[in-house]
Amino acid sequence: MDHGNAQVNLRLARYSVILSSMRTTKVVSITMPPPLFEAAQALAKQENRTMSELMREALRRYDREQTIRNVRAQMESVAGQIGVNTEDDVVRLVREVRREIYEEEQAQAQLPLAVGA
Repeated sequence: MDHGNAQVNLRLARYSVILSSMRTTKVVSITMPPPLFEAAQALAKQENRTMSELMREALRRYDREQTIRNVRAQMESVAGQIGVNTEDDVVRLVREVRREIYEEEQAQAQLPLAVGA
């Protein structure tokens, strides 16, 4: 038995374990129809990206779009509860709030100043 090779193999095994424990990404396998795969490869090549980079970006965009959809659904629910269903309703509501703020400011301006306060 060659002890030199065994020591080299042991060092390589330790090095491999260290590297694998340091990895900050996970390896995944996905399937897709050949035309989609070919389109993804072409896009990755066109943008000088790896397929991994392209898939990560696609997932980030999908996640962002889902977040926007969820926020929009929540906003539409609240808007419906307060009677805001169209852009005209938004304009009306903004004008009402501005008028209320203006009236409050005018009322505050007409209050007498306290003497000796």
